[in-house]
Amino acid sequence: MAHGIGKGLGEMICTHGIILGTERYEACLAFYRDVLELPVWFEKEGLCCLRFGDGYLMIETGGHARDGRKSNAENPTMLRFNVKDVDSAADLLEARGVPVQRKSFDWGQVATFTDPDGNACELKDAEDPFFSRPGQRSVSERRQARPE
Repeated sequence: MAHGIGKGLGEMICTHGIILGTERYEACLAFYRDVLELPVWFEKEGLCCLRFGDGYLMIETGGHARDGRKSNAENPTMLRFNVKDVDSAADLLEARGVPVQRKSFDWGQVATFTDPDGNACELKDAEDPFFSRPGQRSVSERRQARPE
């Protein structure tokens, strides 16, 4: 019980989403929809909602673009895409013309890149045991359990 309310907010959340304001709306939409291949959920004038894992990424007009990566002061967030194989996903992005910077750490590998507005994005190994909770199935086990 959280402060006498009965349920914590975490228990009430049905889905999660990210709203990304963009200056270069058409270029960003094409990037997330066509290059990263996020499926379109719905579209309205000035916004497009894309499936993003179990949630959504809503691309809207009304942001600020920068050539190159935005500073943390301009945008302190990073969109992370957990993938089965960082190298294969990075190779695919590079083949599609997206510059990617790969970094290896003792805990795994990441690959960073930017969208057309300069927002930071990152690929990361989805099987990282650090993010598993006790009793939680791995990403590959959850994928296998999904109906076709």
